[in-house]
Amino acid sequence: MALTCTDIPKFICAVIFPPLGVFFETGCDCHLAICILLTILGYIPGIIYACYVILDH
Repeated sequence: MALTCTDIPKFICAVIFPPLGVFFETGCDCHLAICILLTILGYIPGIIYACYVILDH
């Protein structure tokens, strides 16, 4: 998928607080729950998953 200008703030939010970037991209769904769980288990997996969700949608 092509990146747009609206993806840049989402990536910044994903690095600072990964669930926030996912929330901006998908809203409140299963991706948000997975990202919260991964962020609790480890900060880096949460960032990786958030970037994956932003790039995938």
